[in-house]
Amino acid sequence: MKILAIESSCDETAAAVVEDGRKVLSSVIASQVSEHIIYGGVVPEIASRMHAQAISGVVSKAMSDAGVGYSDIDAIAVTYAPGLIGALLVGVNFAKGLSYSARLPLIPVHHLRSHIAANYISHADLKPPFLCLVVSGGHSHIVAVNDYTDFSIIGRTRDDAAGECMDKAARAMGLPYPGGVNLDRISTDGDSSLYKLPHPHVEGSEYDFSFSGLKTAVVNIIHNSKQKGIDVSVPDLGASCIETVADCLVKNTVKAAEKHGFDKIVLAGGVSANSRLRKRMTEICTENGWKLYMPELSLCGDNAAMVGAQAFYEYQSGNIAGLELNAFATMPIDEQN
Repeated sequence: MKILAIESSCDETAAAVVEDGRKVLSSVIASQVSEHIIYGGVVPEIASRMHAQAISGVVSKAMSDAGVGYSDIDAIAVTYAPGLIGALLVGVNFAKGLSYSARLPLIPVHHLRSHIAANYISHADLKPPFLCLVVSGGHSHIVAVNDYTDFSIIGRTRDDAAGECMDKAARAMGLPYPGGVNLDRISTDGDSSLYKLPHPHVEGSEYDFSFSGLKTAVVNIIHNSKQKGIDVSVPDLGASCIETVADCLVKNTVKAAEKHGFDKIVLAGGVSANSRLRKRMTEICTENGWKLYMPELSLCGDNAAMVGAQAFYEYQSGNIAGLELNAFATMPIDEQN
């Protein structure tokens, strides 16, 4: 089964053709980083306009790169939630138009489900059930993946997501957008023990996360140092921030795996590209004798290949939408259209 997939939830306009949920025939991504960098983050209105400008060409290239026509495509898939509402609407409406004109089924795909599905492309042997840590700029979840379309949330962030915390910390340190990526690069050789940062936890919810206090602690160190005329070591503070975030993520994931009996752990989302997090997850899984799956670096960020991978299983479960399909800025991973 060949699926044309479309992704436009944030600042990448992407399209891909994926066969049987595992084989990527083409994957095209138009990044907007150069447009948003001057603002230090994604501007929703600009993102939406750029999606509208790019989407037709991106889809056409994905079809051309795959060497297929619409007569070869079995369904159209699109990210419909969660994300920036204006950005999502561009992709959803374009997909609905294609579905109607080509008379192809329309498959709605949840953004976080597709991040998890990126691992199905990277690992042909990966099958549910497993425990997944999903970490991105807007989300931090520990999810029990019971089946391809059956998810249970075990833990989640109560305030800032892990990626959001690192992005804001990076901005406070004067690093350019995208903050998390640049923070990871500059802190590679940093001393993570130089700055002492809090390890926030949620009282009474052992699997949930809280990163707002950590972000504030980093900002306070920067402000206090400036007031005292002391230089802040960005590599060391960055390393301390990332190490603390990774420590919180790993510890809660370990507790969840032990409590719920999982020995197969999956990492997903944009922050899954972070070098320290990947290292820590590898170490802890090796110590416990658990199997660890992580997406290829090229599949960690937003892309349409992962949408096509999850769409295959959504289609098999009967998750088909009509032309009334709408976009949603927020939606839990365990809900279905």
